[in-house]
Amino acid sequence: MKPWQGISEFAAVAEQQSFTAAARQLRLSVAQVSRNIAALEHRLQMQLLYRSTRSVSLTEEGKLYLPHCQHLVASLRDADQAIQQRTQQPQGLIRITAPVYYGERFIAPLLNDFLHIYPECRLDFQLTNEQVDLIEGSYDVAIRLGQLGNPRLRARKLGSRRHFVVGSPAYFEEFGRPQDINALDAHRCFTGTVRQWRFQVEDKLETVRPESYLHCNNGLALRDAAMKGLGLAMLPDYYVMDSLANGQLEEVLADYRQPDDGIWALYPENRQVIPKVRVLLDYLSENLR
Repeated sequence: MKPWQGISEFAAVAEQQSFTAAARQLRLSVAQVSRNIAALEHRLQMQLLYRSTRSVSLTEEGKLYLPHCQHLVASLRDADQAIQQRTQQPQGLIRITAPVYYGERFIAPLLNDFLHIYPECRLDFQLTNEQVDLIEGSYDVAIRLGQLGNPRLRARKLGSRRHFVVGSPAYFEEFGRPQDINALDAHRCFTGTVRQWRFQVEDKLETVRPESYLHCNNGLALRDAAMKGLGLAMLPDYYVMDSLANGQLEEVLADYRQPDDGIWALYPENRQVIPKVRVLLDYLSENLR
């Protein structure tokens, strides 16, 4: 006898409390269901079910055995579904949200390319810097940047981002360059949505809350202010890489640069990743890295 013979039948009879209903669910004959359960009981050398002409109930051993069998049946069902999904063409509506600037510059072009590859899909793409509730808003995916905090959501890392403290050559000529994080008190610093700056000091992270010479919740505005020599900004790489490359901005405090943080795709924890969402996440992960 195979080790798993009778397990699906036993779980179905226990759940349906009927051999006939279980046989109908499994598309087997009542006799075959009964034989397989009897074979399972023989292998275990114990009775799992009380049988009468009118009812079926679990023995104490059956009550102990049932949750394990249900777990095995569910795992087998998930395995079958996972392999079947590999061959399914993604289709239907996907609702996704992302931060405004990052979404405009990186996510939107990839989503447009995705629709060329998978024309049976449709997208509802919302750009906002608000932390929208995926469950209440019925979103399939949210793109989030940096530190995560919602335990109700599952996360898949799509890439990383790096932060730079930057200023213009004209600013450094007038005010000098800070040599360590304590020197920031003597400089004009800009703050954005997050007012704290993080630094790696030897083997630990330290947080600095600089006095805001300019506070703005828009990275492009802070970059423009830095390029015009007004002060120092801490910004992610996607805001400043071009300006660093062409010399309009220069990095300082590189030895204290905080560790890279993540670019994440979040989706509800209790929602199975259906084929269209899985394919989209695979596509974004491949192209954002």
